[in-house]
Amino acid sequence: MIAVEELDRIERARLDDAKSLLAADRFDGATYVCGYAVEVALKARICRTLNWSEFPATSAEFVAYKSSRTHELEVLLRFSGQKGSIKQSPDSRYNSIGTALQAATESMIQATDELLEAL
Repeated sequence: MIAVEELDRIERARLDDAKSLLAADRFDGATYVCGYAVEVALKARICRTLNWSEFPATSAEFVAYKSSRTHELEVLLRFSGQKGSIKQSPDSRYNSIGTALQAATESMIQATDELLEAL
């Protein structure tokens, strides 16, 4: 199991990673890592919403929570109780290299930071 506090640390570390990638002109990677930060933040929010102190991490731990084992944004938003307050964005993890531009990446990082604060 992963403690909620550890999920909080992971989401912040991934946002820091995105900022480092931005500084290195690695815009595609920075954008992708922002998505990972949001996913982890939503899992922490799910724990808070359901009053869990930990989120399942291994296959064995997920046996009783199979519906929670997902990377699907729609499902995570529903479980977190935040679907209505978060605008869903398209999945960009399979975009071609060079698709993300600096200005868009900077905006993504800012939006991710604000979203993590809101969750």
